[in-house]
Amino acid sequence: MTFLKAYWKNLILINYEIDPNILKPFVPKGTQLDSFNGKYYVSVVGFMFMNTKVLGLKLPFHINFEEVNLRFYVKHNGKRGVVFIKEIVPKALITFVANTIYHEHYQTSKMKHSWMEHQNYNEFQYQWRSNQKWQSISVKTEKDFSSIRDNSEEQFITEHYFGYTKHGNKTYEYEVVHPTWRQLKVVDFNVNMNFEDNYGQRFKNLQMDYLIKMGLIF
Repeated sequence: MTFLKAYWKNLILINYEIDPNILKPFVPKGTQLDSFNGKYYVSVVGFMFMNTKVLGLKLPFHINFEEVNLRFYVKHNGKRGVVFIKEIVPKALITFVANTIYHEHYQTSKMKHSWMEHQNYNEFQYQWRSNQKWQSISVKTEKDFSSIRDNSEEQFITEHYFGYTKHGNKTYEYEVVHPTWRQLKVVDFNVNMNFEDNYGQRFKNLQMDYLIKMGLIF
């Protein structure tokens, strides 16, 4: 049975090149790190779950909510997928079911978001609480959509249809079905977060080390 079915809306992806040795302890058995032109990436992703069904049911107060996650990219038997370091949501039931049944790495925190349309640009922000402090990611974008080019860096980041979870010596695979994304060009962005507090010491060097900025809106 499908665990979670929803409409994903207003995705922000902020991507960082990373030393692959940092990721090796998180790589599920049977998968291997994936790269684009010899470079390895992690992504901070913020978006809204809309019209959500959990195990086929719409649950009160669990229909529309935020998520922010940190993920990286792997491949397995010709399939390209993602692995999540942590997925932050504001709903404890989502965290309980995902961690207990699907061996994911969800965490429950207070969250909020804002979307604003201005005359010449759009603005999107996701916020969450970590160690009693508000963290946030935000982008300003152009207003017109564009397609994602084949064989581009943007396509590498976005086009993944499988997720892999490491649980001891076992690897769990699940399918993620979504349409091909369109994008809005980012004109400015801001990352206001403590990587070490959120994701551990291994990721503290991401604090100031950003190489790619991209916002995707579907």
